[in-house]
Amino acid sequence: MRRMIALMIKVGLLGCGTVGGGVIQLLRANAAYLEARVGAPLDVVRVLVRDPDKERVPELDRARLTTDPEAILGDASIDVVVEVMGGLDPARGHLARAIAAGKQIVTANKMLLAIHGGDLLESAKKRGVDLAFEGAVGGGIPVIRVLRDALASDRIASLAGIVNGTSNYILTRMRADGLSFEAALEEAQAKGYAEADPGLDVDGGDAAHKLVVLAMLAFGARLDDAKISTEGIRGIEPVDHAFADRFGYVVKHLAIAKDKSDGTGAGALELRVHPALVAKDAPLANINGVLNAIAVEGRALGPCLLSGRGAGDLPTAVSVVADIVDVAIAKKSGTAGQSTRAIRLAPRAVAPMDDVEARYYVRFSVYDRPGVLARITGALGERGVSIEQLVQQGRGSTDVPVDVVMMTHETKESAIQGALGAIGKSDFVAKPPRMIRVH
Repeated sequence: MRRMIALMIKVGLLGCGTVGGGVIQLLRANAAYLEARVGAPLDVVRVLVRDPDKERVPELDRARLTTDPEAILGDASIDVVVEVMGGLDPARGHLARAIAAGKQIVTANKMLLAIHGGDLLESAKKRGVDLAFEGAVGGGIPVIRVLRDALASDRIASLAGIVNGTSNYILTRMRADGLSFEAALEEAQAKGYAEADPGLDVDGGDAAHKLVVLAMLAFGARLDDAKISTEGIRGIEPVDHAFADRFGYVVKHLAIAKDKSDGTGAGALELRVHPALVAKDAPLANINGVLNAIAVEGRALGPCLLSGRGAGDLPTAVSVVADIVDVAIAKKSGTAGQSTRAIRLAPRAVAPMDDVEARYYVRFSVYDRPGVLARITGALGERGVSIEQLVQQGRGSTDVPVDVVMMTHETKESAIQGALGAIGKSDFVAKPPRMIRVH
């Protein structure tokens, strides 16, 4: 008796860099297992690249390479389009065409989703196709599925994540071995953890894009043109790690989101990306190197931590291929579009950063003159900022500055910023004060 041959699911791949190569490798290595899961073989029939002569993973059949987007977007037989090329253009246009053509969509493009995710999801809903994007945040960590599916019965109160492996690696090396930011960055670049132009990572832009995507799933928030307060790690110095350790903390770069509506879903969201002091006994404090982690607080569930490798070819490819499997099953079973229809977005405002309330670490580099501490504490006190601890490191002079470090009680961002602005203009200050929020 002749064996029935299952209909093939044809895949078109837009981009074949680090992540795209990992996708090809996983699909080849796990072909039999994935076919059993889907009920049909998965075949990458076309791969769009800019340079067909560039070296690629050996598992790739180079006869399937093309430099013409039409070979994928205009091929009616292709079922799933996978975008791993990154950037806004031409990726946005390619996905818009693929959605209009009724193709199932998988993307790992956090920048595109952060800026145009709302529009793409609406288009996918209207066309009745799925738009899957697990690989956009956290590499191989299944945070999108957890927020979309596992926690669908709960309301998320807050989340905080280490979502950029480059920044986490640099801060880890600075803390562990006293490296300067510049030395730690150079090491990260040498190991392939940082790009030649690391700005998007170390200045916080990458984390901000991921935070917008997380807010879409956690709070159903459509954040078109949202202005998220974003700070990177360039200003962190080894001395800040030393003082943080003295106070019982470690310095981490966090993406933070809080629902300020008490669960009603109508109020503003607090969204911010910045370095933070995290207590040594907190789970996020022990996420080191290039690892990522996202701590989610559900109103019913309570705290939940997801951690794992947040970048690289195979970790991110694991998430992308999992999405390919999901959308392929939906296509084959005639249920395409159901998971995307479950994502309901509504516009949400972002609360002003001035309204944030936190404790603060503040480091002043000042000349050791009579009355300096009184002037600093006076400026803080005038704005209602109360000091919890104060440390002066060593002895300075009228010509050589000394570090004075304070930990405040909880206060408003507007108050601490106003005080630091006034103090920073004083003649006894050697350089602008360094402020780090306490998480």
